[in-house]
Amino acid sequence: MKRHTDPIRDKASKEATGWLILLQEDPDDMEVAQQFQDWCNASPAHLVAWEETRHAAGLMAQGVPRHAGRWQPFLSASRDAVAHPVASNDNRRGWRRVLGGLAIAASLLVAVMAGPGIVIDFQADYSTQTAETRAIVLADQSVVMLAPQSAIRVRFEGGERQIDLLRGEAFFEVTPDERHPFRVSSDSIDVTVLGTGFDVRRGENGTDVAVEHGLVRVDMEDGEAPLADMLTAGQRARVSWAGDVVRDDVPDGQIATWRHQQLIAQDQPLSTVIDGLRRYYPGTILITDAALARRPVTGVYHLADPLAALRGIARAQNAVIRQVTPWVILVSAS
Repeated sequence: MKRHTDPIRDKASKEATGWLILLQEDPDDMEVAQQFQDWCNASPAHLVAWEETRHAAGLMAQGVPRHAGRWQPFLSASRDAVAHPVASNDNRRGWRRVLGGLAIAASLLVAVMAGPGIVIDFQADYSTQTAETRAIVLADQSVVMLAPQSAIRVRFEGGERQIDLLRGEAFFEVTPDERHPFRVSSDSIDVTVLGTGFDVRRGENGTDVAVEHGLVRVDMEDGEAPLADMLTAGQRARVSWAGDVVRDDVPDGQIATWRHQQLIAQDQPLSTVIDGLRRYYPGTILITDAALARRPVTGVYHLADPLAALRGIARAQNAVIRQVTPWVILVSAS
């Protein structure tokens, strides 16, 4: 599908990103500050682009502190590589240096955001990338279907059948064995079965467990109160890291619909629905408005084309999507 763009807004966005780098690199340079002020006053489009770019940078930075200690030495060592475009009197050469600086800054951002994933990939026995699903047949003939951007570690030893869900989501079709229960761990949350089909999704705030057929037990000992909850076919439990549990019923055919490249939402927050799309988009999707992120979404969306799905969601919510760089999309209230 052809994407309609606004050349003025696109140009302003690129320039705003350049100013962001300049101002961060040399915040005390009064000449740069005055040039930036002149640029802002030159057009209302510049002000809009600056606010969106600054807000996007703030949102991306929120995901960094938890792991920054691992990657800060790399960033510090590379900081001097980012060019100062206004240092040259030749405007053409200066803007080439801006583009070079943007490319380096993008590389650093990718290193920071991907860093924790690299650590997980080293721990994992099986993993998937963006938009990739993978079926794995285990030693006991149980089958694991990995969703995109997911990773598991398999520990079949001493008669135990143990899977650690390190990232993302997986659907399990378990071979029955009464003597050897099958366990899936998502941090401190454990799911135990003898033979069943169920889905486990690990998120930022906890873990979701949904049962397609059979019976599973969900345990958590590290929460405020010990948890031991039984789920049967068509039931789902959302367990927070604090041990809070929200149970609901899932309509037939709506468990792990990503296996069929479908995303089905029924009165789910926009932020949750876009979380599902992020695993299929090779970049970053940011919601710039907290109230917009809470709006309920209902619909069926095709994951084979995540951008088309995002546009459909945006139309239904009267929201605006804007691609500020090839790897960053902003979703804003209109």
